[in-house]
Amino acid sequence: MDKNFQEEFTQMVKFEPPLYKQRYQFVKDLVEKYKPKKVADLGCADCSLLWMLKFCSCIEVLAGLDICANVMKEKMHTLSPLPVDYLQPSERSLTVTLHHGSVAHKDPCMLGFDLVTCIELIEHLEESELKKFPEVVFGFMAPSIVVISTPNSEFNSLLPRVMLYRHPDHKFEWTQAQFQSWALETARCYDYSVEFTGVGHPPTGMEKVGFCTQIGVFVRKYPQTGESVQSEKPMEAVYKTVFKAVYPSLKDEKYLQNAVINEVIFTAQIIKHRLMSKREEYGDDPEKKSKFQASMDSFSDYFGKLVVEKNMEPFVSGNEVHIPLTTIFSFPKVNRLCGTFEKLRKLIAGKVTLSSDGSAVMFNIEHDNEEN
Repeated sequence: MDKNFQEEFTQMVKFEPPLYKQRYQFVKDLVEKYKPKKVADLGCADCSLLWMLKFCSCIEVLAGLDICANVMKEKMHTLSPLPVDYLQPSERSLTVTLHHGSVAHKDPCMLGFDLVTCIELIEHLEESELKKFPEVVFGFMAPSIVVISTPNSEFNSLLPRVMLYRHPDHKFEWTQAQFQSWALETARCYDYSVEFTGVGHPPTGMEKVGFCTQIGVFVRKYPQTGESVQSEKPMEAVYKTVFKAVYPSLKDEKYLQNAVINEVIFTAQIIKHRLMSKREEYGDDPEKKSKFQASMDSFSDYFGKLVVEKNMEPFVSGNEVHIPLTTIFSFPKVNRLCGTFEKLRKLIAGKVTLSSDGSAVMFNIEHDNEEN
């Protein structure tokens, strides 16, 4: 439903937060509970729900479908990666795709989803489309969970500006009994269970009216087999893809390598700065040099790291500072990014200046002084 239109007819009955936000929050709470990796929003309209869901860390695939391509195209830019997404890639992968098409048609691009949402959708369907809808969503797509929300017509008496339906495009609006009858029969036919709830509480003393928006949460009883999906799969696509965005991810080798290189250089620079500061503090006096060495022995304590082996100590040789890779690898963020020491060596090979045996990152002191 158009959010501006909704706010106009509900101004006599105040919902806080607004009703559409309560519906979106309901879906978000469901995502946080079940942790689906692949989510499809049927009737995605202006992509507002998809935009909210893209921040859920468990989701790796988001898809939207709507019969009106123009509405999607107006807002689809909000689903594109931002510069910060490239500067700080996420550890998860995320692909967002928008399709133009009808929920009354089957398309293989809609297979394999864990959660399918149909928020304020079914009341916009023609009778012929509504008859095909259960087979497409529950029979063909067959996700683990389906969420369907629709207006509760019994609440309309509390909305003074509503004459027949809440929106000019609505083809029908069901009472609680009608929605539950349809939902229970659909669940029975396709081996789902269904629970009923809603958002938008009625005023005190009018609880029998029910929620302003009624919601059915369908959960598939039995896992779907690959054979059953394949047997239903149509031979060709019927939807038109109007948008696709692949977010930068540390699961992609090129983004992971950039992140590791940047973190290695940053970590090495911190260690070098600490080392040179101590070196200047103790100078060339032999007695002070021994204190300098003692200070370096507690170097790891300064950073809160357990660097105790001699071959992990940074040192200065002539005009060069050597920062052992083992020291750098001991830092939590580098360790987390690489996983193994060999992976670290592989990712920075040829990208960071190393000692001849490849055991340490090297910095030239004279070069740094010239730059300063």
